[in-house]
Amino acid sequence: MEIIKLIILGLSGLLLTFVGLMRMTNPIKSYLKNSGIKLNNDTDLLNEIRGVGSLMLCSGVIVLLGTVLPILTAYSLFVASLIFLGFLIGRLFSRFVDGKPNKQLVTGMFSELILGSANLFLLIV
Repeated sequence: MEIIKLIILGLSGLLLTFVGLMRMTNPIKSYLKNSGIKLNNDTDLLNEIRGVGSLMLCSGVIVLLGTVLPILTAYSLFVASLIFLGFLIGRLFSRFVDGKPNKQLVTGMFSELILGSANLFLLIV
């Protein structure tokens, strides 16, 4: 079971770190490529996106630390569960309030469901 924890934490941490880094360094290109969303060069919007990107990056680092520091493993599983399931809850709420998103965002919801549930399961077990 420990190897499965390391694999799930590694995948979760790498994904959060990579996406967070991309959203911080080049949010316009990152959103277009990964979500199909075309962003304008709006300073306030880019500031918000980079802030969330930084949160994802830092969360990814914490999650990755749980793969090498056993004392942080449970905390890392908790953080990964919170981040992925938090995004999923927000997206589901938006789907009911705002309508159905594009195919790329729906795929993202499934990824968040799978990784969030896997991290939560491993935290509880």
